[in-house]
Amino acid sequence: MPTQDKSTLEYVDMLDKCRRFTTAQEVREMGIYPYFHPIQSAPGDEVIVDGHKCIMIGSNNYLGLVNDPRVKEASAEAVREFGSGCTGSRFLNGTLDMHLELEDRLAKFMGKDRALVFSTGFQTNLGTISCLVGKNDTVVIDRQDHACIVDGCRLAHGRTVKFAHNDMDDLERVLTRVRKNNHRGGVLVVVDGVFSMEGDMARLPEIVELAERFEAGVMVDDAHAIGYVGKKGSGTAEHFGLTDRVALTTGTFSKSFAALGGFVVGEAAVIEYIQHHSRALIFSASITPSSAAAVLKALDIIETEPERRERLWKNARRMLRELKELGFDTVNSETPIVPILVGEDLETFAFWKALFDNGLFTNPVISPAVPPGQAMIRTSYTATHTDEQLDRVVEVLAKVGREKGLIS
Repeated sequence: MPTQDKSTLEYVDMLDKCRRFTTAQEVREMGIYPYFHPIQSAPGDEVIVDGHKCIMIGSNNYLGLVNDPRVKEASAEAVREFGSGCTGSRFLNGTLDMHLELEDRLAKFMGKDRALVFSTGFQTNLGTISCLVGKNDTVVIDRQDHACIVDGCRLAHGRTVKFAHNDMDDLERVLTRVRKNNHRGGVLVVVDGVFSMEGDMARLPEIVELAERFEAGVMVDDAHAIGYVGKKGSGTAEHFGLTDRVALTTGTFSKSFAALGGFVVGEAAVIEYIQHHSRALIFSASITPSSAAAVLKALDIIETEPERRERLWKNARRMLRELKELGFDTVNSETPIVPILVGEDLETFAFWKALFDNGLFTNPVISPAVPPGQAMIRTSYTATHTDEQLDRVVEVLAKVGREKGLIS
């Protein structure tokens, strides 16, 4: 056979796809680009964005602790005592007494044997799933699970199967197929406790029943639930009375805990395994002293001030009720995350810009965070939003919603 003349080969420039990506610039030129806008004030219920004063209804500051003076002082004191960073991973030189104290406190708070703290919530799911799901195992996930769960599955050596969002018939179908295919390896069902965009909760009692019937374990990502879901705020497993039947729960410190980091809780032997096998833990620097101290103080407040949860749920129920009464499609929300379904991406960006111009900061959400054609404005509420602020939010949403034809 004749050999290929190397001089005639055309090679692909790997970076060419970057140069062809013009979508963001095109949206900027339309004046409705909604991302990466700098906030020029402390994060809170009112912020300055691009020099523009807004009511913030786009944060995950559910309990309003990010500006609490007690949390800030605990964080500052930790910097003064321990410095600004740990300069290493938890595996080697980056473990402080404070990290161990935090893990002990979290395990007790969550009602589990042990806890393990990671550098971020994203890394927690990434590192936990990828090290537990081996080549003979299967992980079953909800189609609307967070990206960090999806990426953890991609890194795992096992098989990944998805089921339709919160569809128990489809979950049963998937589990049946997995077992009928002579699959004798381990099976782990992983779901968000509260789904971060839609604001609905996993149907955990049914998920646990199905998992137990098919001899599968259950892992719940409670990033958007811990702090306010459940009698003491420890999440969806507590809310449904299933703490002992959920194998693993993960969480983050960047929402209710007002800091940065993440954690997983579960049986002591399982946490020991993750601690010695999770690459995301072993090869990442540990969370800073300031973050660990902030979380410890936030946990003190969560445990001693249940009125914050009560106020948050009052605000959430009010906004969900009033947005529904106005005629907005709030999908299936049942939490302080209240989406407004718009549909197309550019229409969603235009809606976002009009809200911003009227003093509301929200989050436009498009595919792949939601299915194509189901773009939405994600609003979320805190324990510290005042009645006056929420009055203004309702007023602006009603005004702009009518102008954009979303409501009549």
